[in-house]
This record gives sequence, structure tokens and C-alpha cells, in this order.
Amino acid sequence: MQASGSNILKGKVVKVVEGAVNCEVTLEIARDMEIVGIITKAAATLLDLAEGKTAFAVIKASDVMFGVDGEEDPGVDGG
Repeated sequence: MQASGSNILKGKVVKVVEGAVNCEVTLEIARDMEIVGIITKAAATLLDLAEGKTAFAVIKASDVMFGVDGEEDPGVDGG
């Protein structure tokens, strides 16, 4: 597959949950590791996404957020 996104993850579709307008797609990218994304129903139909099908998650993001468990309060500024 060729795409302009630099983060491309190959996996197997393990679940497609259809909503009124969108679909939630779960892709298993490694053993016990999944990535979940929301796409339009039209896109899911066009790609013919179904359980067991090989697919790619193309990730393009300008921000990454992190979180931790614990009792510490990082404050309003996150610092």
C-alpha cells in the first residue's frame, strides 16, 4: 500500500461496529494489541471492511497526548 502518511500499521479487522453515520473499526496490529478508529459508513463500505480482512491504519496526527495512572495532579498547565 502506498500513502502519504508516515505511520502505517498493517493488521486484521477484528470488529466493525456500525452506527447511524460512522463505523468503529478495531484492527489487531499485533498479538493482544489493537487500534480503534472511527470512519464514515461510506468509507467502510468502499473499503469492504469486515472481520478477518487485512487492512491498514494510516495515522496522521500533529499532536500526541500522554497520560498516567496515579494520584499526582499535574495541574492546569499539564506540567
